[in-house]
Amino acid sequence: MISEKDILQVGRTQKPYGIKGEIILLFHKAEYAELDTEYYFLEIDGLPVPFFVEEFTFSTNVSARVKFTDVDDEKSASRYVNTDVYLPRERLKPEQKPNEDDWNYFLGYTIVDQHGVNLGTIEEVDETTQNILFIVKSEEKEHLIPATDDFIAAIDEENKIIEMYLPEGLTDE
Repeated sequence: MISEKDILQVGRTQKPYGIKGEIILLFHKAEYAELDTEYYFLEIDGLPVPFFVEEFTFSTNVSARVKFTDVDDEKSASRYVNTDVYLPRERLKPEQKPNEDDWNYFLGYTIVDQHGVNLGTIEEVDETTQNILFIVKSEEKEHLIPATDDFIAAIDEENKIIEMYLPEGLTDE
């Protein structure tokens, strides 16, 4: 089974299009829309489920009409409205890997501070304020950590770990 750490959210489904089972897919970035893929994962009941692409037609540079195999009418397509869409992280080519402007790439990564303390896993990225924050959760705590290159010491992509040098008191109670 595929793990949350192995996939990256690339978009979200919108409304059905027409009567043949097509659905509008809105991508977070144009680069994600340009990826040639045979399937996407849709989040169904909290689990990533593969849906194979039968037809793909660009609408704009960040949206497309997608016809999935076995989704053959408007009623079937409407079941997947407003569903998160994912691709395996390995599908991203090095030049398409997100930069510091797309902090969502690091969802599922573990944060370790300069003292070797595991602070938890990045569960969300809060982009509602000027300072983007990682929402890091462990079994006992939740931390809000600024997503900035200034604090990142090292990134271990293979093990999905970010080592950060954090100011004293940032993660204290």
